[in-house]
Amino acid sequence: LSYDLLAVLIGDTITEEALPTYESWLTMVDDISRSEQGGWMKWVRAWTAEENRHGDLLNKYLYLSGRVDMRQMEASTQYLIQDGFDIGTGYDPYRNFIYTSFQELATNVSHRRVASLAKKSGDKLLSKICGVIASDEARHAKAYKSFISKAYEVDASEVMIAFEDMMRKKIVMPAHFLREIGVKMGETFGHFTDAAQRLGVYTAVDYVDILKELIVDWKIEEATDLTDSGEKARDYLVALPNRLLRIADRMKAPGLEYKFSWIL
Repeated sequence: LSYDLLAVLIGDTITEEALPTYESWLTMVDDISRSEQGGWMKWVRAWTAEENRHGDLLNKYLYLSGRVDMRQMEASTQYLIQDGFDIGTGYDPYRNFIYTSFQELATNVSHRRVASLAKKSGDKLLSKICGVIASDEARHAKAYKSFISKAYEVDASEVMIAFEDMMRKKIVMPAHFLREIGVKMGETFGHFTDAAQRLGVYTAVDYVDILKELIVDWKIEEATDLTDSGEKARDYLVALPNRLLRIADRMKAPGLEYKFSWIL
């Protein structure tokens, strides 16, 4: 594996291993029953159980590769769990499920691209691992998207406003506070995303493509019977992909390479 690809794989692994943050966040969503045997808590536990396998498997792969300073990587994982995240959803279920719909699709893209690059590098085992993980993420995205579709049937304007709000804030990745020992919170994340951009693992164009997919899946353009605020939100969302694409087309892949403490 190339240096950048290994760095991206480590960053993906750390992101997966910060699962305690994501599970605790999902249990705090407002207006949903927190009964242990209720539907929501069963879903959260089942989702967590599947996600937990991702980090475990990738961690073992990296350990056995012999190319990773596990102490440095584990320190970054501890920092990321300790630092949490600030994704702009609050406890609002609409904003939370819009975020998870987007994020699971983004994670699917990232793991799928790593699988493809691993295969080209001759590592069929890693390609299979990341391909299976990508499939899990796609199924999770389908579930979260269905939550929003159901909410949209009964509360279209508020869902539209929540979607607009999240896109104005921008969807930030859950590892946006990623750091290494002796590095400021979030600084390593920038280098990680630079490597992903250089490789084409996850780019600004992918961000736009995911937005387009959600607009189509949730039938945003066809929405009717909206409040004035809902209509303004719809118009903003429909116009947003082209605006973002113009910006993405002008962006250049970062050229500065960075030495990660994770890699021996």
